[in-house]
Amino acid sequence: MYERKDVTTTAMKLSEVETPERTKGCCQPVVPLLAVGQANELASLWRALGDPTRVQMIHILAAATAPVCVCDFTAAFELGQPTISHHLAKLREAGLVIYFKRGLWAFYQLNAEMSLAARVAVGLIP
Repeated sequence: MYERKDVTTTAMKLSEVETPERTKGCCQPVVPLLAVGQANELASLWRALGDPTRVQMIHILAAATAPVCVCDFTAAFELGQPTISHHLAKLREAGLVIYFKRGLWAFYQLNAEMSLAARVAVGLIP
């Protein structure tokens, strides 16, 4: 069996513990907020990578030895071309990929000038 503790004794002990004085509603100091631009950049990056299809696209691009045609993405996924284009647009907006057109086709590759945060995030994708 276990020994039952007296709850009032424990409560009295907790009330005797010295608590820091509250400042601006905070119990303890916190680090300063990120710069707005930095927070927005990181949020945009994580939103872009927040979809499994887009993670798979980054995986394909990271392993590619040449730019990947949009038609190859359409063949790789069971999605229509408009949906593929939507996902690629999200990756472009986040600065993860760039593209160029050759005739009717668009070719995608990882953006060599992506931010350090984006480079680290992409590096986490096997």
